[in-house]
Order: sequence, then C-alpha cells, then structure tokens
Amino acid sequence: MEKIIYIENEKYDEERALFNLKNGYVKNCVFKGPRDGESVLKESRDVVVSNCDFSLRYPLWHAQNLKLENSRFDLNARAPLWYGTNLIMNSNVFDGIKVLRESKNIVFNNNRLASPEFAWKCKNIHVLGGMIDSEYAFLDSEDVEVKNLHFHGKYSFQYVKNLKINNSYLDTKDAFWHSKNVTVYNSVIKGEYLGWFSNSLTLVNCQILGTQPLCYCKNLTLIDCTMEDCDLAFEYSDVMATIKGHIISIKNPRSGKILVDSVDHFIRGDEVYECHGEVLIRKH
Repeated sequence: MEKIIYIENEKYDEERALFNLKNGYVKNCVFKGPRDGESVLKESRDVVVSNCDFSLRYPLWHAQNLKLENSRFDLNARAPLWYGTNLIMNSNVFDGIKVLRESKNIVFNNNRLASPEFAWKCKNIHVLGGMIDSEYAFLDSEDVEVKNLHFHGKYSFQYVKNLKINNSYLDTKDAFWHSKNVTVYNSVIKGEYLGWFSNSLTLVNCQILGTQPLCYCKNLTLIDCTMEDCDLAFEYSDVMATIKGHIISIKNPRSGKILVDSVDHFIRGDEVYECHGEVLIRKH
C-alpha cells in the first residue's frame, strides 16, 4: 500500500505548490500569499483536504478521488474545482465564482455556497442539504439529485437533464427552462416564469408561487400542487394537472386537462397555436 503523505499546518502561495500530490492528507493549511500562485493542488490523486483556507485561483483543477471537508474558499479562490472526478465535499464554505464545472461523480453535502455560477456541465451530482446562493446554477448538467436544499438565485437548472429534487426550498426565477426529465417532490418553488420550454417536468405535492408559470411545456404533469399568486399559467403547454385550491388565471393550454378547485379567469382566444386544453372545476 502506498504511504500516505501528511501535510499539516503549512502555508503556501507559490504556483503549483502541491502539484500532482498523490495519496495525501492536507490539514490546517493556508493557501494564500504575495506570490499569488495558481493551481496549488492541480492534478491531485486520492487526497483528503481538511480544515484549509484557500485564497488563490484554480486550486483543485483535475482532481481525482478528492475528499474536501470543513474548508473555506474566499473571493480570491475563483474557479476552484474544474474537470474533477469522484469529488466528495462536506461542510465547506465557498464564496468565490465559478465554483464547479465539467466534473463528474460529485457528492455535495451540507455546504454553504455563494457563487454566481455553480455546477455547469457536470454529471452525476448528489446535493444533500446545505445552502446555495447562485445566479446560474446547474446549467446544462445531467443526472442530478437534490435533497433538503435551501436555494436562492436566478435562472437555476436551465438545460438540465435527469434531475430529481425532494424536500427543498427554491427561491428562483426562470427555473428549469429547457430542462428535460425533471421531477420535484414536496418542495416550495418561488419565482417568476417557472419551467418554460421544459420537456417532461413533473411536480408532485409542491407549493408554486409566482407569475406566468409553466408555459410552452411538453409532457408537463402536476400532482396535488398548490399555486399561489400564479396568473397566465400553462400558456401553450401540454399538461395534465391536479391543483389543490385556487389559481388566478389559466391561459390557452395547448392540450390536456387541468383540475382545480377554483380559477378567477380561464382565458381562451387570440392564440398563436391551436389550443384544446381543458380546465375542470372540482366538485365539492
């Protein structure tokens, strides 16, 4: 068995300080200083990084079999994790930009993140708890599972494929645009223009809040959802929906049936496409 290399209580600021580290354990280290070196742990293999502080660019590119825990990335640690494989990240704080991109096989557990761009073009991501604040999150990623997440930001989950979300709170504008094969269970989704141009979006027992949701959708399904402050919903969508409670207005659903307790306005007419969708009022 290859001997473990222990690196503890050190400070590095030079370029590629620990380049190509293999079978290492890096603990209580600081990556910061006047030399402002990039890529301090680039091309690492089978490394654990614990309780470290990062303030240099591109520190963990091309990492394989990385476990990262209880560490902090400030605004200077931009684009810290790109092109990685088999990444486990537990209880870290990320405050830089472009945190994760073009990586695969990722466990993102109970982290706190504030990054305008997060998890672009990644595959096989499991997000378990924590808080994410991101303007563009999960863009064009595939095979994503999210549980118990508190999310805030705009334009999330665009072009994502094969996504499951459970027991989460999403405060997000333009979520799920152009997404494919997405299912959301037992969650709150707050924001404007939810799910436009999606294909095979399913919402189960969700609370939906915000104007003009779920338009131009294909294969849209809602099961026992509530819709608050929702107007002009379902325009030009192919939809099967059961909605609990009231909705402000429904406009020109393209096909399918929408069962609801009550609706203020069912708007039919002046449609661009031929529309045959039905709205049914539940009998009590």
